[in-house]
Amino acid sequence: MIRQHGQCARPGRFRHRGIGRRLLVLVMLLPGFASAESDLDRLHAGIVRYALDTGDLPRAVLMARTLTGDDAAFLRARVAYASGRRALAIQSFASLASGPQAQPRAALLLARARVAQGHPDAALPWFRQVAARGFGSARQEALYAIATQQRLAGDSEAAGRTLAAMEPGYWSALGYQNLATDYANNDHSSARALVALRVALAMVGAETDPSRARDLRDRLLLQAGYLSYRSNDFDKAVGFLSKVSLEGPVTPEALYFHGLALSAQGNQRAALQSWHRAKKFPLAYPGASDAWLGTGRGYDLAGYLGQAGEAYLAANAAFESEQVTLRKLTDTVRAQGAYEALVANAGASEGAWFLSGSGTLRQPRQAYLMAFLEDAGAQAAVARLATLVGLEARVSRERQDLGVLAAELRRAGRSGAPGLDRVTQALTRHSALLEDMTSALGALQKASGAELDRLALAFLGEQDRRMKVASDKTEQQIAHLYDYLALQALPEQAP
Repeated sequence: MIRQHGQCARPGRFRHRGIGRRLLVLVMLLPGFASAESDLDRLHAGIVRYALDTGDLPRAVLMARTLTGDDAAFLRARVAYASGRRALAIQSFASLASGPQAQPRAALLLARARVAQGHPDAALPWFRQVAARGFGSARQEALYAIATQQRLAGDSEAAGRTLAAMEPGYWSALGYQNLATDYANNDHSSARALVALRVALAMVGAETDPSRARDLRDRLLLQAGYLSYRSNDFDKAVGFLSKVSLEGPVTPEALYFHGLALSAQGNQRAALQSWHRAKKFPLAYPGASDAWLGTGRGYDLAGYLGQAGEAYLAANAAFESEQVTLRKLTDTVRAQGAYEALVANAGASEGAWFLSGSGTLRQPRQAYLMAFLEDAGAQAAVARLATLVGLEARVSRERQDLGVLAAELRRAGRSGAPGLDRVTQALTRHSALLEDMTSALGALQKASGAELDRLALAFLGEQDRRMKVASDKTEQQIAHLYDYLALQALPEQAP
């Protein structure tokens, strides 16, 4: 959601943030502003980094032209890559990474670019260079990428050795989780997978970002609980799953399997409590629809057949209602576009859904947005359109600022100030350029919006089919229950 900036209502006064920023840059260029040339270089480099990190691409492109310090070549390559000049950026990264003063940070960005191009083998030597010469998060990411390539090549032992060389934290925990997934898929026993998951849980404890650590920890506990349940080790499954936080995207699925493990132990009452908790979450989350079905099954196993029938009927009504919601959301996407229907209306500005509070997890539209953004293609489509929307808003503000400035110049022109004609002509040319940019951005938005709509409609169609399958299951359970009750009601035949 783009924040709108209105003009000041007071006559004779105006706020021109764009002019203020340009004046600040001009002042910084005056002799004596910085104590030394290197200070000014570092200041310019800091402005470019901040612009890149905050998505202010126009400012990054503008300021990159004035860079002359040690980081000038590297930052200009980053700006080139962010602005779409990928070939030039990759050439610059390669030059910086293989020069006499090889830069691990350039090698890392080059490796990422190769992976994005679909050439992970070409990225591997650069990841190895970062692992050998880099430090901190860059080295951790490089080692993780190397271990991933080793895993995909089928060499789990080599991947394990690479992961063992990593420092505790997010990247190492993620690597051991992937290793555990390989073990679970390839081994008959879940022993090695559970060991890898325990190591991952120990590693994630060193992560300094609390939200990222909590999310990964919940996913690790869910995976360990599921593997334990699949191995019929129900006590261990309950132990893992009971540690999952009660306010997270994987909470409904964890509660569902927690209920299954308790039910397998014969504790139907506790199982029903877990499933009732999971039912409070939107049906978009994995495990929520299963919990509705599990509630009916739990009453059935406990011997409360009447309540089981009521639970199945309630589940069927919930699934049919969700299908209506999905179809309305599909119509909204077709009418308004996926970005407006899913992203803006869900309250997640520019796709930053991960910044939302835990209370939004209970909102159905937010839940579908989060499920939609689990796909990397959907993430890229939303990010691309959000960038274009932000650029159009930026250009629109610049046009408004130019209009205010032109009005002030016309007012000054009436007092006979010299040289204003030339400035006014320059403003007119700039305004025409901004108008052309607005048209170009509008065309790009239309194309990107169409691609995002296609992905969103396919996702919503799949969700609708999932609800249809769940509804069919409840109808089958209701039919079986009624058949059983009918048989119980028949009089016993004499021998």
